[in-house]
Amino acid sequence: MAGRNAIQEKVHQWVYSEDAFQRLDETDDTIFYKTDRFVSHLDRTALDTVEQIIGTLIIEDRPVILDLMAGWDSHIPESVPAAEVVGLGLNENELKSNKALTRYILHDINADPTLPFGDNTFDVVLNTVSVDYMTRPFQVFAETARVLKPGGMLLVIFSNRMFPQKAVKVWKESTEEERIILVEDFFKSVPDFGETQLVVSKGKPRPADDKYAHLGIPSDPIYAMWAEKKGAPQGRRKRRVPILSAGAPVSPSEFEERKRQVKKTLQCPHCGERMKKWKIPQTPFTEWDNEFMYICFNDACPYLLRGWGVMESQGNRGFSYRMMYNPDRDVLLPVPVPNLRALKESIVEED
Repeated sequence: MAGRNAIQEKVHQWVYSEDAFQRLDETDDTIFYKTDRFVSHLDRTALDTVEQIIGTLIIEDRPVILDLMAGWDSHIPESVPAAEVVGLGLNENELKSNKALTRYILHDINADPTLPFGDNTFDVVLNTVSVDYMTRPFQVFAETARVLKPGGMLLVIFSNRMFPQKAVKVWKESTEEERIILVEDFFKSVPDFGETQLVVSKGKPRPADDKYAHLGIPSDPIYAMWAEKKGAPQGRRKRRVPILSAGAPVSPSEFEERKRQVKKTLQCPHCGERMKKWKIPQTPFTEWDNEFMYICFNDACPYLLRGWGVMESQGNRGFSYRMMYNPDRDVLLPVPVPNLRALKESIVEED
């Protein structure tokens, strides 16, 4: 065990260098956050996903909730009958305007990571799109475990949006997949937390009225990781893993009929859109004999949207898949993609 601890310590020293949690702007956070920012930091589709995740994971009948690093919106759906919601943040005007809060406290956790609450106070601690600003995350996560009741949940939700001048160095220099590992490491550093769970939402289309919708940029990605404090009461119902919406499902009979008709229609059986002709790249690793395939390049296809979570659960972080049709063999098969741009360079325009 001592040998393993020594190895873990060396890994931590390599990943978390002395300046890992430094920022470009090291001025007092109370000064930076004194400016009111009544803006949405995520697009509407992403915010709806955040509310869905929070609403699904909070199972307590009358939960006492702490919104850690709170602003003007806690993203708690009205379906959650909270007994109390406490906001801990730095901008008083924003906290006063947060309709979900029953009370708020001004507190800078970077200056003092000790949370001003007693042990076993909260059923749920929420931290939404702000973990990237924590300069002392290991201490903060330990404090959240202290103030949570046994069986209580810490839910950390993050995306790829940030104030670059206040995000810590290790976060900015990490890929999105590496950030998942960082947050998981913060959880695992606290013995009181049980196993972490994760859901991912990527690739959804932006709302039609979004200012970036015409550019084809997908909705902001959402990563939600949570763990419970050990010692949950026996018999308490379990939290359900959120099943994130990926469009209206096709009935099994309709899906089978669509599959049978693909050779004639070249339509994706999952979303009904016509597949595009795709020229197979000629590489030494190509395993197909034919020259062309047909692939569904609909970025809102339920098959693609569900795929991010499925691949994540299988350990293939950062990947989903699209539906591909082999016309020579008359078979449908998945083709993995690391992002929405992948494979599109080989689309063949047909007359």
